[in-house]
Amino acid sequence: MGVSTSSPEKGISVVTVDFPPVNALPVRGWFELADALRGAGRDPSVGCVVLAAEGRGFNAGVDIKEIQAAGRRALIGANQGCAEAFAAVYECEVPVVAAVHGFCLGGGIGLVGSADAIVASDDATFGLPELDRGALGAATHLARLVPQHLMRALYYTSRTATAAELRGHGSVWKVVSRAELLTAALELAREIAAKDARLIRLAKAAINGIDPVDVRRSYRFEQGFTFEANLDGVADELRDTFGKPETKPEAKGPEGEPGE
Repeated sequence: MGVSTSSPEKGISVVTVDFPPVNALPVRGWFELADALRGAGRDPSVGCVVLAAEGRGFNAGVDIKEIQAAGRRALIGANQGCAEAFAAVYECEVPVVAAVHGFCLGGGIGLVGSADAIVASDDATFGLPELDRGALGAATHLARLVPQHLMRALYYTSRTATAAELRGHGSVWKVVSRAELLTAALELAREIAAKDARLIRLAKAAINGIDPVDVRRSYRFEQGFTFEANLDGVADELRDTFGKPETKPEAKGPEGEPGE
């Protein structure tokens, strides 16, 4: 359980997240993930990183139960940890391919929206149920996956989009069965890692350098409104309804499970 790194073949590093039951990461998990991604990118023998997950889904966001139990300290830690993990994907010295299965919610969108390429299983769904969880954030990253008006509609309604829909928008490279997911992700990673190691790192830096949006600054701007919602008390009110069927909004995603 936790974050692990493996090297299934030359030039490729696989960083795998495993926090049962739904990969809703605690504060320490976000920082562990950031460290693993940065470490893999610094390895001169690595030409591409695959970000994958075990279990029922790719990522269900932050562990809301931890925030409910530990209060403001955990909220600040989760915000800082998410910012670091998203940045570690985006700033990784080599391209990152996200291998997504099942639900990809909240913080999961921050991870895949920061990645260089996405391979998804046909059961994958993507969404930001933040408004139902007393939070704001990662619209920056959702806007990298779908057009502007669709991003807004998905954000305001907490609805999800399928892997096939995202492929239609050009943000998912390939949709395969869950059984074929890692194989397909490694296939793309292998093609990337076969390039000259020096040039692929320069290419990553160059592409980040011409990005029209400063994703780190944009996301941190969003997080300021999360703090405002907490100071106002509305965040606590919504978090207190989490997991209670009689008050649960009609957000898509794993029902009654920790994550946002």
